[in-house]
Amino acid sequence: MGLHFSDKEFSNRKSKVIQKMKDQNIDALLMFRQESMYWLTGYDTFGYVFFQTLILDQKGNVILLTRAPDLRQAQNTSNINDIRIWIDKDNSKPTDDLRIILNELNLKGKRIGIEYEAYGLTGKNALTLNKSLENYCSIEDKSELINKLRVIKSKEEFNYVRKAAELADNALNEVWKYAKAGISESKILAEMNRVIFEGGGDYPANEFIIGSGKNALLCRYQAEKQILKKDDQLSIEWAGTFRHYHSAMFRTILIGKADPKHHKMHEACVEALINCENKLKPGNKVGEVFDVHAKTFDDLGYNKARMNACGYSLGATFSPNWMDWPMLYTGNPYVIQPGNVFFMHMILMDSDNELAMNLGETYLVTENGNERLGKQKLDLVIL
Repeated sequence: MGLHFSDKEFSNRKSKVIQKMKDQNIDALLMFRQESMYWLTGYDTFGYVFFQTLILDQKGNVILLTRAPDLRQAQNTSNINDIRIWIDKDNSKPTDDLRIILNELNLKGKRIGIEYEAYGLTGKNALTLNKSLENYCSIEDKSELINKLRVIKSKEEFNYVRKAAELADNALNEVWKYAKAGISESKILAEMNRVIFEGGGDYPANEFIIGSGKNALLCRYQAEKQILKKDDQLSIEWAGTFRHYHSAMFRTILIGKADPKHHKMHEACVEALINCENKLKPGNKVGEVFDVHAKTFDDLGYNKARMNACGYSLGATFSPNWMDWPMLYTGNPYVIQPGNVFFMHMILMDSDNELAMNLGETYLVTENGNERLGKQKLDLVIL
């Protein structure tokens, strides 16, 4: 069985979830987030794109309802002993199979929490699920119940986060090695992914973001791959990933002659990142971190070029993205705690001058402050 954590770790996690369920008067939880299933049991798959749910009740019963291709997946990667299969057929209704399980667990008339905020629960399936539970039990949105437990990493998780950070650093070394005029962005991506996989890493939960020229102002992946020019700008956002745990980084690297504005933008990014580091401490709110970021950029005249969020939590996440809860935006009341892992990105997109500058690093929150997990320099690199 390919479990990545100790039995004690999994037992502690399960106990914490059950206690939260009792505190919130929830008799059972229907998990649809793959992140929740992985964290609670080790179950590792991308089969969540179809209807799939993990049921946990207050008595500690754990039952997975999934499709046949994921039977052995669950047997090989998780500690789940009770796996039920719904049959693929025209007009199949896996919610009928779910009702059978709920009846076995004597949950009729009880309170059931559901993870609605999940890529594994489409809008159509959610409507079908709700209809199947009408007049059967009371349901509540409990999308954040496990999120609020996962957001604080354990010592066992620290090991994977640090390994992910090491892989991210290695990938940046490859960028510096290959980013030069006449080289394709495809070659750079290939070399970054090579060192991550050779280092034992995984696929990230979303694509690496890469763009040069005008595309350096994009902060989403898109399919065009360009050849770097004599004088160019290359923006790249990536993550080292190990056991699905992510450590992200962001850089804009200059090729050839730099625009003087690039230097000013980079100085602003460094200043903003340092100010955010100083605010990323236990007891502060994540919204306050964003406010420091915004004030720094606004005071330096970059209000129109900055974003409305400056980062988010990272952990073990699955496609389609590596962003985890909570996000760093104004007013977010989440109180920072030791064991949190946050990616903070300082993004400037000057559309008027078609100039980009980005700087991003991942941090582990400690008892008294934080630790930057990446070990690479923050200097502006011109190749």
